[in-house]
Amino acid sequence: MNDAWIAERMKHIDASGIRKAFEMAKSMKDPINLSIGLPDFDVPAPAKAAAIAAIEAGHNAYTVTQGLAELRAKIQADLDTRFGHSDRDVLITAGTSGGLLLGICSVVNPGDEIIVLDPYFGMYRHLATLAGGVSVAVDTYPDFRPDAARVEAAITPRTRCVVLNSPNNPTGIVASEAEIRALAELCRRRDILLISDEVYRSFCYDQPFASPASWNEDVLVVDGFSKAYGMTGWRLGYAHGPSRLIQEMAKLQQFSFVCAPSMAQHAGIVALDLDLGPQVDAYRRKRDAVVAALRDDFDLATPEGAFYAFPRAPWGTASEFAAEAIRHNLLIIPGNVFSQYDTHFRISYAVDDKTLHRGVLQSFGLI
Repeated sequence: MNDAWIAERMKHIDASGIRKAFEMAKSMKDPINLSIGLPDFDVPAPAKAAAIAAIEAGHNAYTVTQGLAELRAKIQADLDTRFGHSDRDVLITAGTSGGLLLGICSVVNPGDEIIVLDPYFGMYRHLATLAGGVSVAVDTYPDFRPDAARVEAAITPRTRCVVLNSPNNPTGIVASEAEIRALAELCRRRDILLISDEVYRSFCYDQPFASPASWNEDVLVVDGFSKAYGMTGWRLGYAHGPSRLIQEMAKLQQFSFVCAPSMAQHAGIVALDLDLGPQVDAYRRKRDAVVAALRDDFDLATPEGAFYAFPRAPWGTASEFAAEAIRHNLLIIPGNVFSQYDTHFRISYAVDDKTLHRGVLQSFGLI
């Protein structure tokens, strides 16, 4: 194939460092894989049963682009209770990633700037590139707290939106209510769209979750079922925000994803009624085990949510440290996958207790 056929934008989009680790794990013998943010619990039985029942009942065709009315109504009722906004609509998306893509492509013009908080989930930068925009990283080191003053200093006439992720991937930091409110009010005052990635909101261990939509009606929120319900392969998410923006996202979905998987939407209706307490408690315990094992030997900001820890590499760069870890059959992700810097590395503790013990309590002592 002629390389000239490849679009220029693809030169600026790298293959996912996380997916590279995923592929590497397939070729390793009994790896200790702390690299992937994949819940180790299965989809709850009632949600499975709902998906199977939907398939057997013949609900296998396209749904309307906006998503099943019953699922949207259930989410809308929760949003009305939580926020009470006069203008907040819901779109069912093909995963949280699908919602992010639709949102960014619906608002970003070529040359526009998207502010991301560093460290960030790598997809944000690449979606900015896909939309023709430019990502601008705002440093949150060393404590990884979002700082509205730093964000405001980065705003230019080309700034189109700010992307917030709390609980955060890769650091596990949960922004406080004061931090979230300051950022929400800044974006409202400067008339900049705030996009809040809330896919980990169920996993907050030390303080309640806060959404910027509590203080700014123009926030676009993307959320989903992948992490909370173990449905990573089912590609079921949703977005909610001002109806005018949701309309544009739905229009774009018509010509891209078409709709989220129909059987997964039927499962989502049931999943929303399930108690996530046991899963959250299990991950809180895993978080505590990771912190107890690493805090004496590593510079570690205590993760407060999601299921990641982001310690500083004790020597060399994070890439060098991760390469040495591979020699000990341990897979971790170097920080430069998520950051301008290569100083820290990400651990996912979304694994069974045996794997976590092998990785955190045994392997790190050998590197």
